[in-house]
Amino acid sequence: MVKDKILAFFLGRRLEDTELSEEKFNVLWGIPIFASDAISSVSYAGEEILLVLMPVLAMASFRVFLPIVAAIICLLGILVFCYRQTIEAYPEGGGAYIVASDNLGEKIGLIAGGSLIMDYILTVAVSSCAGAAAITSAFPSLLPYKALLAFAIICLLTWGNLRGIRDSSVMFGVPTYLFILTMLSMLVTGLVKYSLGLVTPAQEAVVAANTAELATDAMVILVLKAFASGCTALTGVEAVSNGVPNFKAPAPQHAKKVLLAMAGFVCIIFFGVSLLISLYKIVPSEDATTVSLLAAAVFGKNSAMFYVVQVMTVVILSLAANTAFADLPLLMSLIAGHGYLPKQLVNRGSRLNFSNGILFLFAMASALVFIFRGSQHLLLPLYASGVFISFFLNQFGMFTHWRKRKGPRWKLKAAINGFGSVLTGTVLIIIVVMKFMRGAWVALLLILSFILIMLRIKKHYEKVSAELTVSSVEDARREINRDKAARVIIPVQSLNKSFIKTLNCALSCGFTSMELYSVCSTEEQALKIREQVKALGVDCEFRYDVTTLRNTNDILLAHIRQEADALESQRLIVMMGGLVVTSPFAKILHNSTTHRLMRKMETYRNVYVFSVPYVIE
Repeated sequence: MVKDKILAFFLGRRLEDTELSEEKFNVLWGIPIFASDAISSVSYAGEEILLVLMPVLAMASFRVFLPIVAAIICLLGILVFCYRQTIEAYPEGGGAYIVASDNLGEKIGLIAGGSLIMDYILTVAVSSCAGAAAITSAFPSLLPYKALLAFAIICLLTWGNLRGIRDSSVMFGVPTYLFILTMLSMLVTGLVKYSLGLVTPAQEAVVAANTAELATDAMVILVLKAFASGCTALTGVEAVSNGVPNFKAPAPQHAKKVLLAMAGFVCIIFFGVSLLISLYKIVPSEDATTVSLLAAAVFGKNSAMFYVVQVMTVVILSLAANTAFADLPLLMSLIAGHGYLPKQLVNRGSRLNFSNGILFLFAMASALVFIFRGSQHLLLPLYASGVFISFFLNQFGMFTHWRKRKGPRWKLKAAINGFGSVLTGTVLIIIVVMKFMRGAWVALLLILSFILIMLRIKKHYEKVSAELTVSSVEDARREINRDKAARVIIPVQSLNKSFIKTLNCALSCGFTSMELYSVCSTEEQALKIREQVKALGVDCEFRYDVTTLRNTNDILLAHIRQEADALESQRLIVMMGGLVVTSPFAKILHNSTTHRLMRKMETYRNVYVFSVPYVIE
């Protein structure tokens, strides 16, 4: 009862199944939950582009910076247009996993599923680390605790999402709109100050002598590397199509509106911020984010608005991670429903959320944060490759879908998704080639690991199903053992109340063959127990073994196995007394020998194991 009250206090009351429809999103709250990942990427996507260009081109980087941003925004528009068709064709959600599984085969679907799982885990890790970086940009003294700050953000998001869908949307929704307003105010202020000549941008440095050579030889590779880094701005586009079932009816229409709103906000804020960075000639720094440097240039380093921008950046980056908390548990429940992940992920928790999936995401993202020491720059090279694998498989799957199913205007729809598959496939190749040695190989290896694990899980479930399945009622009748004769073994170490309760239980069942078995350290101890058992007046056989090697459990298990092998035509039942203490403090004072022995004996095929608890308050 105390545990239930504590959980209710932190997570809220347990919800009934009939309340599920009330826990879903409308457009207003769907935007912050599903679009925050894409919106938040504006806080680091431009910086990642400049980090590639600056070491080679210095201040001349700004000549190609905006064209690269424009190309990424065009790609975003194409993806959004293509994903509207996915939402319409597959309103049950699941995005690339469902599309690929349905049109390209289950194994290809697992590639999409594995890449999405990797993408969402990295979304939480990268966003929380970027949020921590925004905090340390405002308060540099906290820089040594960056990983702990990122972990704290993940903990907060986990708590919010365990409270349920509706609570998390209200808790995290309002700050998203505040971030949008804050960024728009910075854009307007920055453009006004620049147009009035109130800002003096840094002067362009002299470009290295080999720039001309780069223009003809290596410039293309450099631009492609910068483009690949900037494609992190496209993460989160698939979130809406993956989470369609989380919207209120009509879910597909609400999801498409959220997708368009997301694209609009990203285009305005990403291009606007990139334009200001270019106009103000903001150079990336190791100790501060580019957005924080831009805010300092627009509002002043110690101004109130500077700190407002930092706080809002932390919030939106945290909410970007929340997109994964909204989508991944639902995706994993779909994959688990097909038998490729543990069945526990299918079940909803007390707040009608997929709590097991939420806790899985918490554990995996937290591990990455500490492994990569809270650095988003180390994590980002792993990021985009998994995203574009799912983009490509989604578009190619939809192209195959229209060719197979046809329907009204299917040729036009197939042409749209066919173009999308060519485009995303090309970008995927660029990202993998350009980022392979910087960490993309790690992401690909992890995706492969997820796929192998899912195949292993599926194989196990198929084996269990084959073992348990009864083909007909007649086969079931033949499986039933109508011979009531059974041999019972009750381990005994001493005559106590727990043993007496176990013995009474066996006698109540009316078994005809009963053995009391003891493993003792001396012959004298064994003979003493035998005399005590004899005095009970119970019709049973007493057997014992003596050991001086303190391997009591091993001898007991060997005896049970030997008896089971000798009684293939008769049922062997083992009944064990188990001490149960209810006090949390008292539990650590007792070992769990009975449970360990039972787990061992559960692997013996023709042995039935029962525990008879003896409770002490």
